[in-house]
Amino acid sequence: METVTNDSENNVDDAEEQYLTFKLVDQDYGIEILEVQEIKGWSQVTPLPNSPEYIKGVLNLRGTIVPVIDLRLRFNLEAAEYDSFTVIVVVNVGGRLAGLVVDSVSDVINLKNDQRCDTPEFEGQINRQFIEGLGQVGEKLFILLNAEKLVDEEVLDAVSRNADEN
Repeated sequence: METVTNDSENNVDDAEEQYLTFKLVDQDYGIEILEVQEIKGWSQVTPLPNSPEYIKGVLNLRGTIVPVIDLRLRFNLEAAEYDSFTVIVVVNVGGRLAGLVVDSVSDVINLKNDQRCDTPEFEGQINRQFIEGLGQVGEKLFILLNAEKLVDEEVLDAVSRNADEN
């Protein structure tokens, strides 16, 4: 007796993940949608002394103090003036919130496993530890980020202590 299986039910390549996509400079990035708590327009944050340059400060989000990280500065890109398109993507990493400042939010995309690939290896890579891989939809290529590695817990702890002292 022959057993027939439905390959589409068992095929790992058919699994999809959703990513929130956004822009920094003219490059498209994505972060897993399950890690995104909310998206809010740019608002002034409270700067904290003795914080890394890429930590813009903290904001009070319904009673929770949230450190705000400028991804341009985190990636050693040129700084930009914040405008009406600038948003803060609030992510939840290990039960802790952090805000990521991005130039603009684009869309939510579905990526199948066969639309994802590893980042090519080459010498002198900077900030590669933040990159989970690459995704491609049509002709558009997205850099997929790892939120856990992007939001350094030691830095969050230091910022939280600093905010409590002020």
